[in-house]
Amino acid sequence: MPQGFHPVKSILNYIGGEFVRGNLEFADVNPADGSVIAQVSHADESIVDQAVQAARKALRGAWGRLGVRDRAQRLHKVADAIETRFDDFVQAEVADTGKPAAVASRLDVPRAAANFRAFADLIKTVGLESFYTETPDGKSALNYAVRKPLGVVGIITPWNLPLLLLTWKVAPALACGNAVVVKPSEETPATATLLAEVTAEAGIPHGVYNVVHGFGPNSAGECLTRHPDMNAITFTGESQTGAAIMKTVAASVKPVSFELGGKNAAIVFADCDFEDTVNGVAEAVFLNTGQVCLCAERVYVERAMFPRFVEALKHKAEHLRIGSPLDCATELGPLISAAHREKVLSYYRLASEEGATVVAGGGVPEFGNTLDKGFYIQPTIYTGLAESARCVKEEIFGPVCHIAPFDAEEEAVAMANDTRYGLAASIWTTNLKRGHRVAQEMNAGITWVNCWFLRDLRTPFGGMGLSGIGREGGMHSLNFYSELNNICVRL
Repeated sequence: MPQGFHPVKSILNYIGGEFVRGNLEFADVNPADGSVIAQVSHADESIVDQAVQAARKALRGAWGRLGVRDRAQRLHKVADAIETRFDDFVQAEVADTGKPAAVASRLDVPRAAANFRAFADLIKTVGLESFYTETPDGKSALNYAVRKPLGVVGIITPWNLPLLLLTWKVAPALACGNAVVVKPSEETPATATLLAEVTAEAGIPHGVYNVVHGFGPNSAGECLTRHPDMNAITFTGESQTGAAIMKTVAASVKPVSFELGGKNAAIVFADCDFEDTVNGVAEAVFLNTGQVCLCAERVYVERAMFPRFVEALKHKAEHLRIGSPLDCATELGPLISAAHREKVLSYYRLASEEGATVVAGGGVPEFGNTLDKGFYIQPTIYTGLAESARCVKEEIFGPVCHIAPFDAEEEAVAMANDTRYGLAASIWTTNLKRGHRVAQEMNAGITWVNCWFLRDLRTPFGGMGLSGIGREGGMHSLNFYSELNNICVRL
C-alpha cells in the first residue's frame, strides 16, 4: 500500500484508502531544534469534501453491514498493529511534539493501543435497557433500545497528546460503527497519518478512517465543522476554539463533545505523605512540559507546611533534566512551538508585573548546541500572587504553577473552585474521610485523591464550565458516538 508518512519528506491526506496530495504545503517543525522534518499537504475544501464523501460511502458499504463482533476483532488488530510498529509511532510522536522518547514509550503509544482494546471489548458486552410495560387499560408491550451509529464523525485533535487523544476518540467512534474524518493539529500531523497505514493493515475498510491536514479558521478545520454531511463533531483543545466550533454547528444542531482547557488546582494538607505528595504534584505541574489539560497550575498548601513544601517543589523543578527528547535521561522537553513559548513567556513576565515572587525558573535554558534553536523553557514556580491575578485565573499551558497557603479546609475549597474552568483537581491527605469529603466539593469533572493522571478508561472524563461539554470514557463515549432508538412492540 502507499506510504503516507515519510520523515523529512511528505505527510499527505488520507482519503478512501489512498494518500492524497493537495495544492499547498506547510512545514512540520521539530520543537527540539526548530528544523523542518516534513512538508504537510494542505487539505482545501474540495479535499475535505472528498474525505466526507468517502466516509459516507464506507457507511453504505461493507463497514455499515459489519457486525459488532467483527468490528471488535478489527479494532483489536489495530491495537496489535500499533504495538508491532511501536518504534515508528514513538519516533513520529517525538519528532512532532519534542516530548521525551521515554514519555512517549511509557504513556502515549501504549495508551493508543489500550484505547482500541478497551472499546473493542466494551462494545461486545455492553447492554441496553428494556421494559415490560402494562397500561391501565390492560394492554402490554415490550420496549427495548437498539444502538445505531451516528454516521460520519469529525474528530479534531490537539498537539499536546496527539496520538493518545486521537485514539481516545477514534476507537469508540469505530466501535459504534461510524466512519470518521480526522483533522489533527497542524503542529502534529504525523501519528494521525501513520495510524492510517495501521488501520488499513488491520483490515479497516477504505473510507472508514480518513485524515485531512490543515489549520482551523478558514481552513480544513472550519471546512469540516461546517460541512452539511457531517453528523457530529468531537474536539479537544482550547476553550475559545470550542466556542467557535459550537457557533459553526449550531444551525444544523449537530451533536458535539468538547474537552477543553483547565486551570486545575491541587490542595495539599499538612497531614499528607510529604514525599509522595511532592513527587505527585511535581508530575502534575511539569509532565509533558505542562502541556496537558489536566496539569495543576494552582497549588494550595496548608500553611503549617507551606515553606517546606515550596522548597521541596523548588528542588524538584531545578533538578528536572532538560534536554534532547532522544536522550533517555531527559525528563522535560520543549514547548510545541516558538509562538507557544512566547505566550508562556508573556505570562512569566506578567507574573512579575503582578507582584509574584519567583521561586524557580522564569526564563529560557541555554545549551550551547542545536537545542538552543528549539522551544525550551524553564520549569517555573511563583508565590505571592493575589487570587485575582491573571496568572492565577488564566490557563498558561506550560511548566508553571503558583503556590499559595491556606489555613482552613473551607478556604482551600473556595479558592480551588474560584475559576471559570472545571476540569480536574487533586487532593493530598492521609485522612481519607477528608479526602472523600473535599473531593465531592470540587467543581471539577475528575478529582484525584493522593494521585494524579491515574485513569480507568471506563470512567467518565470531561469538564465543567469553560472546560467542556459532555463526557468521554466507557459507556459515555459509546452513548455519544451512537443513536439510541427505542422499539415498542405491543404484545
